[in-house]
Amino acid sequence: QVQLVESGGDLVQPGGSLRLSCAASGNIFSIGTMAWHRQAPGKQRELVVTITSYGSTTYVDSVKGRFTASRVDAKNTTYLQMDNLKFEDTAVYYCYAEVMVVGDNFRSYWGQGTQVIVSS
Repeated sequence: QVQLVESGGDLVQPGGSLRLSCAASGNIFSIGTMAWHRQAPGKQRELVVTITSYGSTTYVDSVKGRFTASRVDAKNTTYLQMDNLKFEDTAVYYCYAEVMVVGDNFRSYWGQGTQVIVSS
């Protein structure tokens, strides 16, 4: 079993910054595509950014220029650096990863979510 453990969510003022972390644990052989999703109150979950196994990223328009996703495969970890946060960024942020454990194929996993509140 693979676990994705998220951290870094907090209450922050508009214009502030946060860095979210998501660390995968388990008998991991390889991690493929990773992603960050978010779900704001009363809204459907939306894809924020995908990160390929090569580290290339694709962002939803609303966060372009403000958010930066990265991955450190040696630590089985992905990060989401969030700058110039806005009220509309308030959401529970979920980490996603396609993970191959030793002796198996790729499977999809989700983190537990971490709360980001942008408020003055």
